[in-house]
This record gives sequence, C-alpha cells and structure tokens, in this order.
Amino acid sequence: MFESLAVYLREGAGLNDEALQQVKLVTTEKKLRKRQYLLQEGDVSNFNCFVAKGCLRLYRIGKDGAEHIMRFSIENWWMSDYESYNSGLPSKCNIDALENSDLLLIRKQDFDNLVNTITPFRLFKEKLEARSYDASQRRILSNISDTAEEKYLNFIKSYPRIYERVPLHMIASFLGVTRETLSRIRQQYAKHSS
Repeated sequence: MFESLAVYLREGAGLNDEALQQVKLVTTEKKLRKRQYLLQEGDVSNFNCFVAKGCLRLYRIGKDGAEHIMRFSIENWWMSDYESYNSGLPSKCNIDALENSDLLLIRKQDFDNLVNTITPFRLFKEKLEARSYDASQRRILSNISDTAEEKYLNFIKSYPRIYERVPLHMIASFLGVTRETLSRIRQQYAKHSS
C-alpha cells in the first residue's frame, strides 16, 4: 500500500529513496469498509491521511439533522479535518468511507517533523496548501455567486472522477442545493446534450 504514496511523493515532491524511507517509518496503513468512520465529531483529528484507494467524505451534521458535505477525497488526495488537526481541538466534523478504502496515516507530530527535516517535502506541502486555499476561495465565490446549474457544471468539470462515484444526494449536499433541484438540472442538461 505504501508504494502508492511513494510514487506520489517521488513524482510530485521529488523525494529520493532516503526521504521516502523516513516517510515510510512514520506511516500507518489503515483499511476502512464502506460507511466506516475515520473520524467522528468530538474526536481530535491527529492524523494526515493519504488515500491510496477509495473515496472519503468530510461532513457536518446541521442543527436540522441534515448532512453538509465539505470535501471529498479520492486516490492520491489527502484528508483530515484540518481545523481540528491544526488546533488540537475536538472536531465538529465526521469523515467516513464512501467505498472500501486503503489509507496511509501520518501522525501530526511525525508529519510536522517530515516537513521540518525534508525540504522537498515542505515545499510540496506548501504547494498543496496553496492549491487547496485557491480551491476553497473558488468554492466560496461559487456558493455566493453561481446559479445551481453553474455549480453543477463546474463540479462535473472540476471533479469528473468524483462525480462518477458519489451518489446524487451527496453531490447536492456538497453543492448546497436540494436533491430535487439537482435532479431537475441533470434532466435539463441531459436533454440539451442529446
């Protein structure tokens, strides 16, 4: 399972075999079954999680009992509740598996140590954080300015591999629209596409 992270870090960060060995020493393998939790509300998010195989979601339960999906994560993506991870405070979120998933976990203190001792790892982390910030800004702007149809089309374009794997009601939750609205948009889009 570690080989998928090794390939990812070799290609993305340019890590050599010695650096990859340092990463491997602090990495723990974890398998989740579909619907199994990685993190539950109230627990502290102590790990940065690399998805080797599968699909995860990060979500909160609203006061009305509705799920509000904030992120999905698939192969070669990282997942954690970074608010809890960075603050050490209990999470307000849940992370669970939407498919059987193979994960590689690195404890926060070990991850921080890798960042401080392996310069290419630190630079790669900074690049990923910048991309994540940019994506968050685009999502905020989309949520306050795009129509439901524009949100849907942007999601398909930006995340085609997630769109194919995630149920419609979860995509609706991620986009902040009702399932009925998303169904209507999909039907209209299908008519115009054919």
